[in-house]
Amino acid sequence: MQLAEILSLSDHGPDIWVGTGPRYPWGGLYGGQVVAQALVAAGRSVPGEYEVHSMRAYFIRRGTEAEPVRYEVERIRDGRTFVTRRVVARQGGSAILNLEASFQRFEQSEDIETVPVDPSIPLPDGIGGADAESWSAAFARRWVRDMPDSFGGGRAVAWFRASGELPADPITQAAGFAFISDDLPTDAVIRSHPIASEPEEVRHEVLFTASLDHTIWFHRPGRSDAWHLHDFSCHSFVGGRGLALGHIHSTSGEHVATVAQEVLIRDSRERP
Repeated sequence: MQLAEILSLSDHGPDIWVGTGPRYPWGGLYGGQVVAQALVAAGRSVPGEYEVHSMRAYFIRRGTEAEPVRYEVERIRDGRTFVTRRVVARQGGSAILNLEASFQRFEQSEDIETVPVDPSIPLPDGIGGADAESWSAAFARRWVRDMPDSFGGGRAVAWFRASGELPADPITQAAGFAFISDDLPTDAVIRSHPIASEPEEVRHEVLFTASLDHTIWFHRPGRSDAWHLHDFSCHSFVGGRGLALGHIHSTSGEHVATVAQEVLIRDSRERP
């Protein structure tokens, strides 16, 4: 299923939207899908002159692909410069995700970038073979292997773009980034954990992982159906929670967004 189809929601009444998605390789829903659809639902209630500048979502329970997801939008505030929305995603009457998003009317100001792209990273066109594989038809992924840690540990770096062409409106493009940005944080946390030294088949057997929350700050406009670099590192691990922080850059080096996610990791051998 192409990402444009996943992000297309059905209108089910005032401020209520419904979305569906494919079955993913592990079964159940992909968290990035629910975040992205919730952001689209929030954006449907906002005047077109406002663009999303930040969002934060909490994953409450695992969703299933066997039934649609209902998105209920609450209009928290409509200001002259900022608009705030809250969205609850539900399945079977129970909440599976809570999202809050803030939208801003364009404001002229200085444009300062302080996080440059690592110049040693190759462009996506030079990456092929197994490093160009993706687990989802919704996006293409090209891994950048063997990158040394910079700030933080467990660095995970890859180029991504949405498959096919997405509608050009800013909300859909932002939702495309939201969908894709849920892929690397868990990798960064696992790579920083002692279990990373064990064989991959052991990790798959004993490791339980789950996304806890997901935050994105959108700095500059970008097209998620064009190649963008996602560069994540783990900044802390305690209480079973690993914090991954990542930056998204265009091929020209523009800093488009910053992403933070907490990931729950449990080694079943350490639990009674």
